[in-house]
Parts: sequence; C-alpha cells; structure tokens
Amino acid sequence: MRYAIKALGVSTALAVTCLAGSAATAAASPAQPEGLYAPSALVLTVGKGEDPATATVLRAATLSCSPAPGGTHPAPAEACGELRSADGEFASLVEPGDQMCPMVWDPVTVTADGVWEGRRVSYAHTFSNACAMADAAPALFSF
Repeated sequence: MRYAIKALGVSTALAVTCLAGSAATAAASPAQPEGLYAPSALVLTVGKGEDPATATVLRAATLSCSPAPGGTHPAPAEACGELRSADGEFASLVEPGDQMCPMVWDPVTVTADGVWEGRRVSYAHTFSNACAMADAAPALFSF
C-alpha cells in the first residue's frame, strides 16, 4: 500500500510539473491564428443623381467576402462571386449586358468603398437609369 501511495504521489508531481511547464510555454508564446486571409469588406450604395458626392443615397448595404460571404447584402455569396469573377475590378462589372433598357436619362450612381482582398478600394459609377444598373451588375448592386 505504501508503494502504491508513493507511486501515486510521484506521478501526481510529474503531472503537475508537466502542466506548469506547458502553461508557462503557452503564456510565453501567444496563440497564432490558424489561417490568414486578406480581408474583403465593402460598403455599397445606390443613389439618385449624377455625382457621387451629391447623389441622394437611396439604399446602402455592407458586403463582407472574406473569410466568408456576409453582411447586410441580401445575396452576399452571389455578390462576392461577381466580384471574384471580375478579379475585384469594379469597372469590368459595369459593362452593359444583353438586356434591352429604355433610353431614358434618370441617373443612378453606385459606390463601393472599403477593402477588397487586403487593398483599399473606392469606386463610383453613374448609370443612365436603374435598368442599365441592373443589367451591368445583377447581384452586386441589387439590394
């Protein structure tokens, strides 16, 4: 019985020493993140008018694409997909599609400000009307 108690005491002492050593190691080196990603978070607006500085903002949404699609945008996965397919180049997203739109001048200005894959972006574009805007970037500015 004495040998069993002595063995138990030795093993307890070893366990305490090991735990104290690993706690000291953990305190000495801060936890590293498991994976790094370039942040992508944008504030998108749709406004009435020609000039982004003076356009009346009708709607606004936030869009976060990294680490996962999210934000207040109603379709973040689709919007992030459009941006990824355009390699973050907003100008390539505003090219007219194949939808027929009326030739009415009722300017709509869209803006995107924030960070895309770790780099600061600020973009604005004025469409002739809401139909032309929906034709160019169906998911990104549909909110």
